[in-house]
Amino acid sequence: MKMKKYNRKAAGIDTGKDKLDIAIHGSNDLLEVANDATGHRQLVEWLGERKVKRIGIEASGGYERAVTAALRLANVQVIVFQPKQVHCFAGFKLQRAKNDRIDAALIATCAAYCEKTREVPDPRLQDLAEALTLVDQLIEDTARWKTRLESVQRAEQRGFIKDEIKRLTGIITAERARLLRAVKSHKDLARRYSLIESVQGIGLPTALTLLIRMPELGRLTREQVAALAGLAPYDHDSGRFKGQRRIAGGRGRVRKALYAAAFPAAYRWNPHLIALYQRLIENEKTHKQALIACARKLLVMVNAVVARGTPWVKTETAI
Repeated sequence: MKMKKYNRKAAGIDTGKDKLDIAIHGSNDLLEVANDATGHRQLVEWLGERKVKRIGIEASGGYERAVTAALRLANVQVIVFQPKQVHCFAGFKLQRAKNDRIDAALIATCAAYCEKTREVPDPRLQDLAEALTLVDQLIEDTARWKTRLESVQRAEQRGFIKDEIKRLTGIITAERARLLRAVKSHKDLARRYSLIESVQGIGLPTALTLLIRMPELGRLTREQVAALAGLAPYDHDSGRFKGQRRIAGGRGRVRKALYAAAFPAAYRWNPHLIALYQRLIENEKTHKQALIACARKLLVMVNAVVARGTPWVKTETAI
């Protein structure tokens, strides 16, 4: 199979904690610089001399953020690839060899052939996302301490664990309040937050998650937004075989937040979800299948509210 050729001049970066390896698609030109402010300046100058205005980089646990910001500040188009995208492209090319320079050249080829590019993310949301991730991690730590408490019998140890749970809970509450203040300090984000929170069943944790982790809300169709959150059911058919449809992919933390919100909303807070849940159970769907459908419906409601720019009109709460 021949791949369509493009004339785009593109470069690729293999990101490491301490250094960056850079290659240009269709060229033997290579560069290695430190992954710091000085190295970033050298990279920008090097790309400018070669008139490269598009560069690909693989998401690397945050090590790519500083160089990505420096390149965008220099008006270079940066495409951030997920590791799976680069891995699949290597498989398509039947490429098995791997080192930093080879990876940089592979990412450069990905950038050259990439037709669809995502819009530049709001830097405000990137900073808020980092703080929100810390909150999520603290919640996970709290859950681990609660699990330990179930198996501990000694009073001294139980007291220590309870104190740790209390301490972490206090930090989580304070960090969420700080995040909310940061959101409300921006008029546009505050308006968007109020729209999201107006939907019955959406509380502070879920509203913050959707605001920060799904900036695309209001600009996508219901099918697209469900797929982005990993709540869209996909077919699993082949020939005569008709497999069960399952959700897959998407943004895990968003999906988790929506699922957690849908659970109480489908029992008490949102009449639409209550009716949906009961109808699905009556149609012999499992509890989990019904809750996933409710989480998807909740997201579709939020997407509609943000798209039209008016708050959700609350209906009477079911008891």
